[in-house]
Amino acid sequence: MQPVVEKVTQRIIERSRATRADYLNRMAALKEQSPHRSRLSCGNLAHGFAACSPGDKDTLRFMNKANVAIVTAYNDMLSAHQPYEKFPDMIREAARGMGSVAQVAGGTPAMCDGVTQGQPGMELSLFSRDTIAMGTAVALSHNMFDATLLLGICDKIVPGLLIGALSFGYLPTILVPAGPMPSGLPNKEKQRIRQLFAEGKIGKDELLEAESKSYHSPGTCTFYGTANSNQLLVEVMGLHLPGAAFVNPGTTLREELTREATEQVIRLSRPNGGNLGLADMVDEKSIVNALVALLVTGGSTNHTMHWIAIARAAGIIIDWNDFADLSSVVPSMTRIYPNGQEDVNAFHEAGGTPFLIRELLAGGYLHNEVQTVVGAGLERYTNTPVMDGNSLTWMPAPATSGNPEVLSAASEPFAPDGGLRVLDGNLGRGVIKVSAVAAEHHKVEAPAVIFNDQDELKAAFEAGNLDRDCVVVVRFQGPRANGMPELHKLTPYLGVLQDRGFKVGLVTDGRMSGASGKVPAAIHLYPEALDGGTLAKLRDGDLICLDASSGSLSVALSEVELAEREPQQPDLSGNRHGYGRELFGWMRRAVSTPEEGASFFWNHDA
Repeated sequence: MQPVVEKVTQRIIERSRATRADYLNRMAALKEQSPHRSRLSCGNLAHGFAACSPGDKDTLRFMNKANVAIVTAYNDMLSAHQPYEKFPDMIREAARGMGSVAQVAGGTPAMCDGVTQGQPGMELSLFSRDTIAMGTAVALSHNMFDATLLLGICDKIVPGLLIGALSFGYLPTILVPAGPMPSGLPNKEKQRIRQLFAEGKIGKDELLEAESKSYHSPGTCTFYGTANSNQLLVEVMGLHLPGAAFVNPGTTLREELTREATEQVIRLSRPNGGNLGLADMVDEKSIVNALVALLVTGGSTNHTMHWIAIARAAGIIIDWNDFADLSSVVPSMTRIYPNGQEDVNAFHEAGGTPFLIRELLAGGYLHNEVQTVVGAGLERYTNTPVMDGNSLTWMPAPATSGNPEVLSAASEPFAPDGGLRVLDGNLGRGVIKVSAVAAEHHKVEAPAVIFNDQDELKAAFEAGNLDRDCVVVVRFQGPRANGMPELHKLTPYLGVLQDRGFKVGLVTDGRMSGASGKVPAAIHLYPEALDGGTLAKLRDGDLICLDASSGSLSVALSEVELAEREPQQPDLSGNRHGYGRELFGWMRRAVSTPEEGASFFWNHDA
């Protein structure tokens, strides 16, 4: 193993020893009660299969037959999840072919951040993750099931499904992807048109036409944001079938992978002699593998929160120092938009996740000795699924990348490190992703321009008030203030300023997620402005230094000057009501810091 990867793994094991042991003990006790269906009264069981066909009822009377829970995040507004409409029928058919049964145990919310971006609904986005986790737990609480299939892809949905399923970690569990849409308008052209619109050079009709050519069909959006980062990380953890992440929807291969996932999770179930559950597969080594995969691909910064929460659900404690130390030694091996111009389809065609895993295993960056849904050893994931006539089979990943401009060998990376840094200083603690930021922009020192709302920036840009070197501060965007929305709508304006030759940076207690791009952005800053953070004391013109190279983020004010300043207290009442926000007040009040996963499940101070 690469020495730093091994060192980080061992300190996570030590740090998590007590919490992990407690979690595993709880799962072991629950596993001993399996099959749980046998503990139901006759009335309970009759309710559980009342709507089943006679054949399925007969199967469920016997405790040596598996019942598979389908937890689905299907809706037909969200393009990534629309293909899931037909999955339950495929899964039921495959389960019956194995002499078993599959039931939709429940559904969870699945909001689209692309639809809510810049809208009030985005303030529910982060908290939807823990809501999905609770929905997953409700679905599985009926004790009818011997195995679980999770149907989800996008931003908060996969983390929420995993957090919820880990409370039932004694059950074998496979995540079932649906795949990305085919490639549309090239990303470089989409970016160009967005910036032209930001400058007022084209109108809404031209912008909508371009966006419609980018997001044009069922399937996941093809840029490398949080949704596709989810899929890659889950596969590297061994929770998908090998090579399943980026197969397009509506293809024979996609359908066969779904059927095979059903058959495999039944093979893993206790009625079929299996003894391993999700708790056995999500361990310290598989979590480290996920972090390495995130870093080598320049994945979504959202996962500096989500994977902390997922790990915590399995009794494993990780922090931003673990991300940063791994990032310092793992190579950058992909160039997928926004870190490059090509999309995930190009990555998949170049060799994709199987090629990436093989390279990282050979370089000592990934742990091979992990349990996966297809058996022990991550080397099983160096194979690519293909159709051999009418049969699904796997073949070794290609020996070389099919497109070295998108996917490199570990020995010839695009950069020697993963591009994620932790920032510390008198402004607080946050993270920055620099994999798409040119080296000359890694340090920005300029006067602050302060906004308490992201919409204020657009007006300032259009008035020409930002045509200068500046560090834009967008504060009161943290989880306690307004649910920590993503601030993607800032990107075109800041990109234009940088292209005009100005030194530009962004500092915020909000999020940028997988769309973090060419402008240096210090994000997830805490303590957040509403929670006593220095951000609340800043004024226009304060000199801010954002230095990704040294990992520092500071304002040129002494401790005495900062202590004498009164924090700003803007009116946030407009963020408390409307669009369902009034239902999430208790979550805002109880949420932990971003480095603790921005969750209310394990915030013992709440």
